[in-house]
Amino acid sequence: MGPETIVPTGRETANVERALKKLRAKPVSWRAVTRGGYTPARRWIVGLEDGGTAFVKVASDELTASWIRDEHVVYSVLRGAPFMPGYLGFFDDGERPVLALEDLSQRAWPPPWDRAAIDAVLETLRAVSATPPPDGTPLAADDAREVDGGWEAIARDPSPFLALGLCDGAWLSAHLEPLRAAAAAARFGGDGFLHFDVRSDNTCVEDSRAVLVDWNLTCVGNPQLDIVFWLPSLEAEGGPRPEEVLPDAEAPLVSTCAAFFCERAGRPPVPNAPRVREIQLIQARTALPWAARALGLPVPEPTR
Repeated sequence: MGPETIVPTGRETANVERALKKLRAKPVSWRAVTRGGYTPARRWIVGLEDGGTAFVKVASDELTASWIRDEHVVYSVLRGAPFMPGYLGFFDDGERPVLALEDLSQRAWPPPWDRAAIDAVLETLRAVSATPPPDGTPLAADDAREVDGGWEAIARDPSPFLALGLCDGAWLSAHLEPLRAAAAAARFGGDGFLHFDVRSDNTCVEDSRAVLVDWNLTCVGNPQLDIVFWLPSLEAEGGPRPEEVLPDAEAPLVSTCAAFFCERAGRPPVPNAPRVREIQLIQARTALPWAARALGLPVPEPTR
């Protein structure tokens, strides 16, 4: 968590006070959260007049407003779940909703990773998967999170992907078809409740317990999806290779995961969230070799 102090607008101050009204303690200090958080939502650790603290997330545009409302639905239904921060309040003025949660800023956030932390995340994901989802949660089988079709997009125009330097054109030409065929067989369907945005900046691990934040992308599907899409970032942050954590990973899902990060990383920067492509490239660098190993293909040599 960064030390930067910013001054909220009058509207933000009033809306945060409304979100926290059940605590009966007004905000007296504001510290910007700068760790993680690749969307333009405004986030603070708020000091309260009774000495307590709270984490607050305030929408900055229509997209972040939609995400905060979606996240609020999950907290409303699953309030008190051991894998979620404590829920403190919510206020929506129709344009810039505010979500207030337990302050976890003084807890342990990986990296570094050790086996105990990895096992804690796996145990949390098993608990999440077994949790009945809120009504209306999208289905991964309907490609609710738009994770499918990455290799097809690369086949149509490989230039943005090749410019990333993850492999050369000869490797891609020789192995694109088996990668694409594998991804086409990916099994998204299932009845597991999925967080679907598992990364270290969304994961607090302390006392053998993992708590996940940012619940705006939930869906229902194959429980392996959450694990498969987490493991490339785990390896990139000094953790073990994915197959050491999930030796029975479904190869079609691994190919789909690699395609997602490889294709997304080659897209133009996201307005107001310039680091998203950087993070996707970091994940692509470990996901693509994993897909090659999972399919018995030669591991590509980076060109840069």
